[in-house]
Amino acid sequence: MYKVVRREPLNPTVTQLEIEAPLVAKKAQPGQFIILRVDADGERIPLTVAGTDPEEGTVKIIFQIVGGTTEKLNHKMEGDYIQDFVGPLGKPTDTSGVKKVCIVGGGVGCAIAMPVAQEFHRLGVEVVSIIGFKSKDIVILEKEFNECSDKVILMTDDGTYGREGNVTVPLKEMLEAGEHFDKIITIGPLIMMKFVVATAKPFNVPVDVSMNPIMIDGTGMCGGCRLTLTQDGKKVTKFACVDGPDFDGYEIDFDEAMSRGRMYAEFEKHAYEDACNLFKNA
Repeated sequence: MYKVVRREPLNPTVTQLEIEAPLVAKKAQPGQFIILRVDADGERIPLTVAGTDPEEGTVKIIFQIVGGTTEKLNHKMEGDYIQDFVGPLGKPTDTSGVKKVCIVGGGVGCAIAMPVAQEFHRLGVEVVSIIGFKSKDIVILEKEFNECSDKVILMTDDGTYGREGNVTVPLKEMLEAGEHFDKIITIGPLIMMKFVVATAKPFNVPVDVSMNPIMIDGTGMCGGCRLTLTQDGKKVTKFACVDGPDFDGYEIDFDEAMSRGRMYAEFEKHAYEDACNLFKNA
């Protein structure tokens, strides 16, 4: 059993929990994830590590309430326990050879992008962060990005905060102006990452994408996070959980990945409704 030591709602549908898990806190690196079960009968879900405190022995996770399991997890309060918390899993983000990086995060994907930006900042890398949200009321982690970035550009789709537009607008402006990045790292909705890759391609900037959004089982056994990549002109199959979650964005078949990512939408909707009814009737 793993104790919830801190709980912080970040917006109406996104919550941050800090979990007491000393062994995971000691080993986890930016880009890696954990698998948890809320209770003994619960499903296993992968969540990216959003920060660690090795001295205190705690690990931060940030999640959006989209299905039954995340609804149950959101009802865990400080002092409560969750059943299982296993990790770290996946490969850490590659930070080698980078002097200037552009981090592009969208929505709850910013929870994954933030520890990556913090790690580059710790290494002395120049960090430019572009973070995007639908509107002002769902902005998260702005303070944290400001603390670890040399420059932060905040975008909202409706213009209620920061600049109006999507994250590719300032990225294209900077690239067209001749700004050089050794690497772009993008984390967020699949459609956003697809267009970040398309924006960067004419400028030949390496782009790493996190395929965390399509992970389900987290061990490679379910096949739900199967990806088709094009490498050296050949189609190859990889799994986001065991081979990633970070991949070369130019190799990913995003259309196939987005189709796979929609497979369980109806199931998650019903699971969420069932969980809500469970707590309402408790």
